[in-house]
Amino acid sequence: MSSSMQATTPTKIKKIGPSELQILWADGHETRHFAQILRGLCPCASCRDEMTGVRVILPIHIPDTLEFRKIGLVGQYAVHFDFSDNHGTGIYSFEYLRELCRCDICTARDAEKK
Repeated sequence: MSSSMQATTPTKIKKIGPSELQILWADGHETRHFAQILRGLCPCASCRDEMTGVRVILPIHIPDTLEFRKIGLVGQYAVHFDFSDNHGTGIYSFEYLRELCRCDICTARDAEKK
């Protein structure tokens, strides 16, 4: 498996709290995501204008107490979340979830690319 494929292939996806998700990747990296942040970055057409890419859902629209209600795989490429605010139309590709990682390592790598 190539290193780029390992970086976007999860070996474990685990809900570690009502609003926290842990993903272990085949390259050994660990990503943690929070429901409120993922909800705000939902890639669906209801949350982001299809033509302009402008966010329709704003942080003020997302409750501080947001939780994951259900987490499910979509084929071999993505994850689907049902959130406690009854939103559930977003499909988060593994690549997108890896891009959203904000750990110190990923933040430093992204800064070097700029």
